[in-house]
Amino acid sequence: MKQDYRLLVLDLDGTLTNSKKEISPRNLRTLLRLQQSGVRLVLASGRPTYGIVPLAEQLQMKENNGYILSYNGGEIIDWSTGELLYKNLLPDDVLPILYQTATDNRQTILTYDNECILTENPNDPYVQKEAFLNKMQVRRVENFLQEIPLPLPKCLIVGEPEQLMKTEAELSLRLQRQISVYRSEPYFLELVPLGIDKARSIAVLSEKLGITREEVAAMGDGYNDLTMIETAGLGVAMANAQPMVLERADYITKSNDEDGVLHVINKFMLEKN
Repeated sequence: MKQDYRLLVLDLDGTLTNSKKEISPRNLRTLLRLQQSGVRLVLASGRPTYGIVPLAEQLQMKENNGYILSYNGGEIIDWSTGELLYKNLLPDDVLPILYQTATDNRQTILTYDNECILTENPNDPYVQKEAFLNKMQVRRVENFLQEIPLPLPKCLIVGEPEQLMKTEAELSLRLQRQISVYRSEPYFLELVPLGIDKARSIAVLSEKLGITREEVAAMGDGYNDLTMIETAGLGVAMANAQPMVLERADYITKSNDEDGVLHVINKFMLEKN
């Protein structure tokens, strides 16, 4: 017997969006139908809030009582009202350590201020990748530590994957009881408040809404999607997901370039609703 799902949580890059970073017309039509049936959407991403907004608007989530879960769970926003329901921030005293480690390893650190990415190295190719991904402007700062708006929900260190592995190991050991350190892409090192992940924030949201774990379906492809896929009532991995995510999922759908989201909705949700 199928379960009635009340929340559908979607990772963005590699899940909701295709290789062009777009929602396909078929996925869009199906997600609009799903919301009309009463299922609420949650867009869950390591992106800053500003980088998620265009997709939320395209999906008409304001009109359909959807939610944005940004910074990998650091913020939860009721998109129908704009109300910030939950927020977690980096401790200020770790920022000099993050900056110095990136500088010593000849890597670039960045953070966000509304619609802008702030960094001392705007021409870094990986900074440009992040700007393209989020459709954000890059603003050069002369002194990162002096010009960033405190407190921060997240920093990102970017660089060549092999070198970034060393930085990840160094910061994970040094700051293991102060922040969470993980890679969302081989060239992106995420630096977020301790314990922040998508599953934890989905649990916070579900409790506020009176929704059980069994009533949540979650879809993703990356390591930062693993906990939400493991804890959701229906945890779905894209065919293009990381091997560990494929192993832990309840169901494996088609890839993000084959409308895997649509396939899951038609199989498990719209038929029921």
